[in-house]
Amino acid sequence: MLQGNYEQILKLISQNSGISREELERRIEGKRAKLSGLISKEGAAQIVASELGINFEKQKMKISELLTGMKKINISGKIIKMNKVVEYNKNGRSGKIGSFTIADETSNIRVVLWDVNHISLIERGEIKEGDVVEITGGDVRNSEIHLTSFSDIKKSDLLIANVQTKQVFNNKSISEIGFNENVDIRAFVVQIFGPTFFKVCPECGKKVSELGECEAHGKVTPQRRAILTLIVDDGTGNIRAVLFSEQIKRIATDAELESPESFMPKREELIGKEFLIQASSRKNKLSENLELFVKEIVEVDIDKLIEDLQK
Repeated sequence: MLQGNYEQILKLISQNSGISREELERRIEGKRAKLSGLISKEGAAQIVASELGINFEKQKMKISELLTGMKKINISGKIIKMNKVVEYNKNGRSGKIGSFTIADETSNIRVVLWDVNHISLIERGEIKEGDVVEITGGDVRNSEIHLTSFSDIKKSDLLIANVQTKQVFNNKSISEIGFNENVDIRAFVVQIFGPTFFKVCPECGKKVSELGECEAHGKVTPQRRAILTLIVDDGTGNIRAVLFSEQIKRIATDAELESPESFMPKREELIGKEFLIQASSRKNKLSENLELFVKEIVEVDIDKLIEDLQK
């Protein structure tokens, strides 16, 4: 099932059916009522789309239109970042993974390659940073495009100007946030947990064992990292917002984080403050609840907001 912005799903159905938004919403609410409200608006929209004979598979789309759950998508984009091909050996299975980021004029997204034939295109330099590629048969998982042996990727002569190289965050209230979205919210801090600390490999940034050993780089001199969890509320709901070391620095100093005692005054100062937060929404692997991984956090400047509104 597609996961994402209900408004975006509604727009796609309307564009492909010619039916007005008002009529579609009436049909969607009718489906929900028939199922006693046990289905989400997104799920009901999928049923309506199916009844209208609309299939999002194989349609030529823009990156901003992609939603988690879409299959066999057809999209073009310019490669703005090429990553190294990495090898893995996990649970008795080994292989390679290739990845890069593509962009068009609307947004950008990471593409993950699992098929050896696709990966060889990167290894032989047949597709590289700066190339425009056309992808067919890709699946959208966790806000990434994944290509399998049934997918296809090739260079394109298409010219894409003014690509969107920055992550795009959509302004939302907390109650509107779904899984695997980049969101921009304004909310108050109502509770704080942590900080807690862990050690990572200085080479790859992955967590090391208690003995200071990294799976990829062996014995290393680990670096200390922190995690801070905020509960934020915007009046429509509340949500966990997780900050890592780089983001924590936006609101607290290393000295303030040194111990629970030194952080106590900062905790009291932060609670009740309002912040502008850019984050990615994810499902917590343990609780399966929705939470935010914070990318940027800035305290709300009321005077500046008033000035902007006056303009």
